[in-house]
Amino acid sequence: MLAVQTPNTQKIENPHLKEPEPEHCPGPESENAGKGDACTDCSNKEICESLPKGPDPDIPIINERLSTIKHKILVLSGKGGVGKSTFTSMLSWALAADDELEIGAMDLDICGPSLPRMLGAKGESVHQSNSGWTPVYVNDNLGMMSIAFMLPEDDSAIVWRGAKKNGLIKQFLKDVDWGHLDYLIIDTPPGTSDEHISVNNYLKESGIDGALIVTTPQEVALLDVRKEIDFCKKANIKILGLVENMSGFVCPNCKNQSEIFKPTTGGGKALSIELGIPFLGSVPLDPRIGKACDDGESFLDLYPDSPASTAILDVVDSLLDSI
Repeated sequence: MLAVQTPNTQKIENPHLKEPEPEHCPGPESENAGKGDACTDCSNKEICESLPKGPDPDIPIINERLSTIKHKILVLSGKGGVGKSTFTSMLSWALAADDELEIGAMDLDICGPSLPRMLGAKGESVHQSNSGWTPVYVNDNLGMMSIAFMLPEDDSAIVWRGAKKNGLIKQFLKDVDWGHLDYLIIDTPPGTSDEHISVNNYLKESGIDGALIVTTPQEVALLDVRKEIDFCKKANIKILGLVENMSGFVCPNCKNQSEIFKPTTGGGKALSIELGIPFLGSVPLDPRIGKACDDGESFLDLYPDSPASTAILDVVDSLLDSI
């Protein structure tokens, strides 16, 4: 077994270039390579103009690699801090509870990877074999991939521009030996930028079942979620549904629920009705969810009687029905 390449690997960058791509680079393989505003003073200008253009030769390889995965689900939210990674981890735990299913979780939050901690795989490393990179397995039927497994230290910052992040995303899709999966859950960072565009382009031919949109009730979150929904429509990504996270606070002792983030405009349900997308349900805030994620344990297994557990499982059932 060979140790996987670190994030500083040259494989991620275009080997033809003299220097890293500048900000706003159209991309060495783009039809506008060497012609954009960012190309004027770039030392790679002549090289980019001479590079072959056209379809990405890695797309057929990605399609072949992912042909053994039945369903691919993106977890999106234009807003940070709404519990998107938390919900990804709970969705992964919920699906993996069925021993007959094979589940994969891909962490595409390059600059802020948190899934390894939430799924109890902190400190693990990725290895390489003849068949590709081997996912880190949380249990017998739940594997995952994250850049966190490649960092020299937990606190190491990823200071990358778009081209390098896109290169790593391509490697996650092209080089990881997922084997036969029933579901691949892909956690993404906030926004509608490089990571989202790249994963959609790379998966376009192999097929994405759709996107699960996560929000919280307050309008400041819904404003960004609207942008994410618009992105999905422009990118032709089917919206499987919207889930409202942190929808009220559930007291672990008395089970009473109170509003923490007041839905001033009706929250996620009203937004779903307005935009005509499925509303999958509301998940209340339970302080034990954060503790379970910090400890890398399944909240659903620890507290099966919690209203939050019931709500999460209801959302999962609704999500599977929409696939």
